Amino acid sequence: MINGKPTEEFFAAAPILDRAALVSRIHELKAQGEKIVLANGCFDVLHAGHVRYLQGARALGDVLVVGINSDAQVAILKGAGRPVLPAHERAELVASLGAVHFVTIFAEPTVTELLLAITPHVHAKGTDYSEETVPEREVVRAYGGSVRIVGDPKDHSTSELLERVRGE
Repeated sequence: MINGKPTEEFFAAAPILDRAALVSRIHELKAQGEKIVLANGCFDVLHAGHVRYLQGARALGDVLVVGINSDAQVAILKGAGRPVLPAHERAELVASLGAVHFVTIFAEPTVTELLLAITPHVHAKGTDYSEETVPEREVVRAYGGSVRIVGDPKDHSTSELLERVRGE
């Protein structure tokens, strides 16, 4: 309780769903005519670039789903000492952002399986990609979706932030 009110009113967050629950919910929303957008990433130490990416992704549709890489995949992608935060905490932080409707954690090396499970209308990627360099672009196009690039220029990096914190 804060000021006599339940904290849920102050700290509403998007649900963090497993794959089956997410697929079911997205199926319902599509049946209602909602445009679904999927963004994904490690989101290891949340920073302004992440927030701007997710805000840009949200602007592309009605419902924003965010896929978070599992701890094992972050370690493979980013190297020793990563992730800094465990997947459930990264998911909780991302879920707290107002632009986000649903969060899920995926364990596969790429987001392909999640894309095929929910077939979002739009797969949003950050500005470190172009529409032609997104690895899953052909998967998205094959089911009739589109790939869009959103966010600010790639001036923010968790790796660079960690180097600054460590004094490297």
